Amino acid sequence: MALLAGESTGLERFGFGPSAQVRRNLATATLFEECIRREEGWAAAHGPLVVRTGKHTGRSPQDKFFVEEPGSQAHIDWGKANKPFDPEKFSALLARVDAYLSDKEVFALDAFAGADPKYRVPIRVVTQLAWHNLFSRNLFIPATGQDLRGFVPEFAVVDACNFLADPARDGTRSETFVIIDFGRRLVLIGGTTYAGEIKKSVFTIMNYLLPLRDVMPMHCSANVGVGGDVAVFFGLSGTGKTTLSADPNRALIGDDEHGWSDRGIFNFEGGCYAKAIHLSADLEPQIFPTTRTFGTVLENVVMDPVTRELDLDDDSLTENTRAAYPLSSVPNTVPHGVAGHPRHIVMLTCDAFGVLPPIARMTPAQAMYHFLSGYTAKVAGTEKGVTEPQTTFSHCFGAPFMVHQPTEYAKMLGARIARHEVDCWLVNTGWSGGPYGVGRRIKLPYTRAMVNAALSGALDDARLTADPIFKISVPDRVPGVPSEVLNARDTWTSGEAYDAKARQLAQKFAENFEKFAASASPEVKAAAPTV
Repeated sequence: MALLAGESTGLERFGFGPSAQVRRNLATATLFEECIRREEGWAAAHGPLVVRTGKHTGRSPQDKFFVEEPGSQAHIDWGKANKPFDPEKFSALLARVDAYLSDKEVFALDAFAGADPKYRVPIRVVTQLAWHNLFSRNLFIPATGQDLRGFVPEFAVVDACNFLADPARDGTRSETFVIIDFGRRLVLIGGTTYAGEIKKSVFTIMNYLLPLRDVMPMHCSANVGVGGDVAVFFGLSGTGKTTLSADPNRALIGDDEHGWSDRGIFNFEGGCYAKAIHLSADLEPQIFPTTRTFGTVLENVVMDPVTRELDLDDDSLTENTRAAYPLSSVPNTVPHGVAGHPRHIVMLTCDAFGVLPPIARMTPAQAMYHFLSGYTAKVAGTEKGVTEPQTTFSHCFGAPFMVHQPTEYAKMLGARIARHEVDCWLVNTGWSGGPYGVGRRIKLPYTRAMVNAALSGALDDARLTADPIFKISVPDRVPGVPSEVLNARDTWTSGEAYDAKARQLAQKFAENFEKFAASASPEVKAAAPTV
């Protein structure tokens, strides 16, 4: 419904007064019309909305801060990813943003983060742009019916995207800011029109709240087979979480964020935020149709201005083109977003060195080691300034969004693996036959076949050989995959060159893990690659 001019955003207790006009809980079709009317985007052929995010085509992690306040200060793992912000500076900035929005038309959405009613968090998202609200409606779980009538937000996310901070006055790093105040239960965003900041801010909130309730938050996709067997796929953006979990033979629970409670797995979201670059109907038959669906928001996808046809292969604006759509746009999903405990854990890495095997079984200790390491190549476009794969270690496969000490999340994972006897796999979706620039990226059909074999039990009787450097166990056969693909060393023209590059990566693992060595168990330490 639309509110009359001058009515409240309902955020008084978060520090906000009224805006000139508040449009609350608009339907998808109404928001779509508003986007066109306000010239925020264009209607593409078949019905999606195409938008541009300007100079920010990815997240700005260096501009994210946490307000130093008594209730959360002792829980936050302060450092490069979690930087402190002065509370007085935040109060002053909040007042400036409030004054800025007071004469603006804004859009408000009441929604939930978390599909499990026991653990869901009610949030109110207020945005300057109609398409940001449509994005949020696609990504979160909109409140409806009785939940909407009695809705009281526990957290607020206010995105004043066109407000530019003054670093000298406001204490920010730049004119862009993403600031979370756990005391006020407020997220304040400005200076960027990249909608992913809204999504990941809510994920960060869940990563803070849920461990305090003995629920493990995870940067993972998840699906379930016809027999109820759940699989989760850990991995950073671009490693294949969305693509590999969208399987016509398995129901999709979610593509990016989940919690693992004593009741099982539950999705944090009601939609997906998939990379759209090079999507094809042949390789991604579950995802591709969403780019031709009414209500999907397409960020920075190139469109012919006359025919309105999309060119999903054009990366002239950014490699990080995105499609935001509700789960209802995808066939074969779990509509309530809740399932049982995982039977399989798949850790995805995009190896730019080209030395990790395409699939390997891990012991629980090895899974803990790789979870804490979080090795991958940060792919182009996901963050501002990243134009080609960069080697990175991101603990818990999501360091930018983890608030507590990484070992806290790892202990939760280890306990759950042991309790539920979970099979663990490492899957390399990156390069083979040489490093980035020399080798080739592993073919997606091969990766799909390997994952399907692992989840179906087809590898249970395979002969396993421990990799001499990385120690993880490589199967000698996978149905539908040439045997020479399975041994990473065999794909290189020079075994000696492979050995040198593998030792180089092993050394990087060792250097990164030094910060965890004091708290890691002897079994986890022993899982480290041989240097």
